[in-house]
Amino acid sequence: MPDDERLLGGYTGRMLAVTALAWAALQLARFAVPPLLPEIRADLGLSLADAGVALTVLQGVYAVFQYPSGRLSDEWSRATLLAPSFVVLGVGCLLLGGAVGLWTLLAGMAVFGVGKGLYAIPSRALLSDLFVERRGRALGVFSAGTDLGGVLASGAAVVAIAVASWRVVFAPVAVLLFVLLVVFVAWNREPYVVRRSELESIATLRRLLATPRQRWTIVAFVCFYFMVNGVLNFLPEYLRVVKDFSPALASGAFALLFAFGLAVKPASGALSDRFRRRTVAVAGLLLAAAALAAVVVADSLVAVAAAIVVFAFGYKAQFPVIDAILLDAAPDADAGADLGAARTFFLGIGSLGPAFVGVVADWLNFAVAFAALAALLVAAAAILLAVGR
Repeated sequence: MPDDERLLGGYTGRMLAVTALAWAALQLARFAVPPLLPEIRADLGLSLADAGVALTVLQGVYAVFQYPSGRLSDEWSRATLLAPSFVVLGVGCLLLGGAVGLWTLLAGMAVFGVGKGLYAIPSRALLSDLFVERRGRALGVFSAGTDLGGVLASGAAVVAIAVASWRVVFAPVAVLLFVLLVVFVAWNREPYVVRRSELESIATLRRLLATPRQRWTIVAFVCFYFMVNGVLNFLPEYLRVVKDFSPALASGAFALLFAFGLAVKPASGALSDRFRRRTVAVAGLLLAAAALAAVVVADSLVAVAAAIVVFAFGYKAQFPVIDAILLDAAPDADAGADLGAARTFFLGIGSLGPAFVGVVADWLNFAVAFAALAALLVAAAAILLAVGR
């Protein structure tokens, strides 16, 4: 399909808007969990390790569904996967809000992970189809939905803790997702197609891992996503326990990550369209590593907040660049499959990040866990530098 010269105009602009808003809505539910985690743990009687396992289940299931959803969106249509994903996500939100113990929380996390996995790759592949010359910028706008959702999640968490219960956040998101489903179906021009299809996982893996450069690039992104999942899921609790922040202040600091990400992601996507994508990625990784180390050693509110802002600039810049690197290397006919398979690798292994932080924080402390994650960012940057020559 042709690229739209006006990024937010016409059919392509409408599809970018509805997919980005849906991504923001599901991320609102996803990122409401970290600032609410102390209340969820107290209500359900969970340890830090239990919470880490629950969050790993969400990310693990999400990762597993990346490849089949991408492959089937190539074989059927993007819309065939996207429409039901709204429903599964809504059901997952309702289950999360109704959890009464560890096992029901795990069930809600798993269902939500399925829905997010069904949505993530077809939505990106759809935008890749619609935007060619401005692919990086379009993916940046889409990815900024994460940050809009994160900002809203932080505010929702503060309100929920102050006036109600952690549970009240999730049902409104389910309703919003069902409304956006109606909008998507009304605007969509793609057919809904279901046919007998082969996943062709072996062929996809051979194509994806064909060269050492591609293999090591995936290793670098595995390191990055391991860090992301570990830090984001426990940062608010870390600020409350170690830095003695109030619940509202911890949620506000958490919101800084997403507030700055709203501007950083579209900008980094546009930069990656003009300059070497790997150069943009390496600069962001090194900046994030230094900032995460600063978060650990900072001993004042201002210093912690400043380090979080710098960390946001570094790590948020990665997401549209990673997607663009993967999509650039994929054949057009297999874009969804290749992107899904790659993300299964680095999201699947990266999903262990919350379990790692929860266990290390229980056994040792948060500082050791976060320092190890900062070292992983340096390793990722070194790998991309080495293979990018």
